[in-house]
Amino acid sequence: MPTAMRQIFYLSFFAIMPISVARAQSPPPIVIQAASPTAAPATVPTASTQSSSSVEAAIKILEQVKAKNEETLRKQEAALQQLEEMQQAAEQLKIFSKRG
Repeated sequence: MPTAMRQIFYLSFFAIMPISVARAQSPPPIVIQAASPTAAPATVPTASTQSSSSVEAAIKILEQVKAKNEETLRKQEAALQQLEEMQQAAEQLKIFSKRG
């Protein structure tokens, strides 16, 4: 009889162990409080508080960035055109090498 009880103990132990391990590995629930309807919206600084010189400086910087981006796009377009020409030349070489 002790061996039967020992087997039942081991079977129950191995049956319960995965459940307890699974619970130990699950993350704790995250509780988020609901937003209260009486909360005041955050104030955003308006454009009138900024000085006109800082706005003009920002515009100049944006124009410079735009010019650099356009230059980069032109370079990329030229490189793409060269790659397409090289691909066409390679395809022609394949065709001519198969004929010869």
